[in-house]
Amino acid sequence: MLDTRELGRRPGSMRRVSRTVAAPEGLGIDVLSIPVGAELDLELRLEAVMEGVLVSGTARAAVTGECVRCLDPLEQQLEVSFQELYAYPESSSAEADEDEVRLLEGDLLDVEPVVRDAVVLALPLQPVCTEDCPGLCADCGARLADEPGHGHDVVDARWAALGGLLAGGAPERPQDAADTPDQDGSPPGPTGRR
Repeated sequence: MLDTRELGRRPGSMRRVSRTVAAPEGLGIDVLSIPVGAELDLELRLEAVMEGVLVSGTARAAVTGECVRCLDPLEQQLEVSFQELYAYPESSSAEADEDEVRLLEGDLLDVEPVVRDAVVLALPLQPVCTEDCPGLCADCGARLADEPGHGHDVVDARWAALGGLLAGGAPERPQDAADTPDQDGSPPGPTGRR
């Protein structure tokens, strides 16, 4: 929570705030986030306007997670900018939909939800260790970056019978009903009967 009393509700008055805080829980997505308790650097500008206090700033922190292709751990530096108006409870902006306008709580404002939204929106949904990361082999799980020529001989089941010809053998062929001999052992005629 930040105290805005120094602004005195005088439009045009401004102050800057620099803080390093411990990152709260939930700053990120499943595969990439700011670890709980990690340092989160905030550079803020609080400016009094007619409707309330306009907060502009940047947040910087290291995010950790894993590459979605090869599952290797990764760490990146993240810097996001944000801007939000915190309205005075009696202002006309406060009469708008509560989901759209944040309100001052007395002289205090809470920047955590704004920082959380900015961080989550800035993170890539599919983080990768490198743009050309080949990922893992779908058959055996080998890391393809370590084995560039990695591959498996996969035979399409529809062509498996032809594999016997290449190996010198004759492919097995299921017997058709027309090829089966009659009950007396004689070969079938054109209609299967004599």
